[in-house]
Amino acid sequence: MSEEKKQSPLKRLQNYLHEVVLEMKRSTWPSRRALVMHTVVVIVGVMLLGLYVGISDTVLEFCLRWLVPRG
Repeated sequence: MSEEKKQSPLKRLQNYLHEVVLEMKRSTWPSRRALVMHTVVVIVGVMLLGLYVGISDTVLEFCLRWLVPRG
């Protein structure tokens, strides 16, 4: 049987949390400036995508109303 199966659930949780802390220390974090710039890029991208979808929806709705008039 593997060693992990022999450990209690509490001990496995403790090991897991310890490994998470170690991994977080090894991670490289962006600078504040980079974080702000990436956030701005994401927000602008979402706004542009929303604008594109809104315009496309309006154009397609107009085309459908022209093709299938209501009686």
